[in-house]
Amino acid sequence: MANVFSLKGRALKLNTAADLEAHIQPLRDNPDIEEIHLEGNTIGVEASAALAKILETKHNLRYANLADIFTGRLLAEIPQALDSLLTALLKCEKLHTINLNDNAFGLNTVEPLRPFLSQHVPLQHLYLNNNGLGPAAGTLVAESLAQLAEKKEQARKAGKDVPHLETVVCGRNRLETGSMAAWVKAYTANKHVKTVKMVQNGIRQEGIAMLLQQGLSACQELKILDLQDNTFTSSASKTLATILPKWPALLDLGVGDCLLGARGGRHLGEALAQGTNTKIEVLRLQYNEIDSTGVKAICDAALSSKAMPRLRRVELNGNKFSEEDPNVEKVREMLAGRKESAGEEYPEVDEDDEEAWGLDELDELDDEDEDDDEEDGEDAQEEDEFDGKEGKVLKEADEAESEPVSQKKDPDVDELADALGKTELK
Repeated sequence: MANVFSLKGRALKLNTAADLEAHIQPLRDNPDIEEIHLEGNTIGVEASAALAKILETKHNLRYANLADIFTGRLLAEIPQALDSLLTALLKCEKLHTINLNDNAFGLNTVEPLRPFLSQHVPLQHLYLNNNGLGPAAGTLVAESLAQLAEKKEQARKAGKDVPHLETVVCGRNRLETGSMAAWVKAYTANKHVKTVKMVQNGIRQEGIAMLLQQGLSACQELKILDLQDNTFTSSASKTLATILPKWPALLDLGVGDCLLGARGGRHLGEALAQGTNTKIEVLRLQYNEIDSTGVKAICDAALSSKAMPRLRRVELNGNKFSEEDPNVEKVREMLAGRKESAGEEYPEVDEDDEEAWGLDELDELDDEDEDDDEEDGEDAQEEDEFDGKEGKVLKEADEAESEPVSQKKDPDVDELADALGKTELK
């Protein structure tokens, strides 16, 4: 820990250089700092400028956590403070991970992000969760990442050893369908990405289908995909099913609370049963209105030793089937047996973590009803209507910009960011 500097969670209000001075000497004195944690404080314009002068001298810096550092700041303050910090970090040529979660970066304050995101060639892991971007600012972020890919390629041609962008976490940002065309370009340009988390972004089925078919389909090294709490319906579920074979390295698929529907559940189960995703360990499918036939298709794939032989966790709560469904019981037993007999084959997974193994608690299941057949027919009609239809922008950017950034943090994202910060990346 000698090369880690941390003010994490101290709720300091650093307005001036003098305010900063009382806390910053250990950072100033250590030329070998590799990791900084500033999250959970609030840093003003003058303090940010003073801090920037120190940061730009830290040439061994690899990880910077700047999450939640502008709480209570005026909109006019954030761009100036952010610009100082990111301009300094551009000079840190070993910096591979930056966490900017829980800061308000709407259209009025996103501009300082663009030079950093488009030019910081060493960047491997980007965390932009709960920033209130909206579709317009989200488009600017995505365009910057596409430009970053060009910069990385130019650097490689010049003989430099340049890492690929591997992690993009951009959830709870109201990206909506309107920014998906830009994100398609971002992912086709950065096709070596391994982790994508874009949860709770208000993306409708047209946007999801576009993102999957035209963008993420190019990312054949993808290991973690989390699109939970967006809208798929059966049409985008069908697209997901056709794209799954393009991700042979996939470990964790999160499409919970995405309204897959009965038909979408069957599409997914049938695709997984093909045996093209044999490395999958986790399926997150809760709250999707999947009925017993969809669950049977998913369970059949899960029980196949050829389809998903490393599956260890399945989340199905909140769907439409009986808790005593025999297919589900078979999966429960299989997962429990796998943990017992092969738990040591997952060295990075805590055997004592109940949420990493087995079937989730099925305490919020809905009963199937007579409306299901009617809904299934509507799903089929929707698929027919959807095929070949282009996505449409559903909300105006300025409308989205008026909404505040949530102060609720995402512990899963923070945990992932911290874990990567402690990993030596070559």
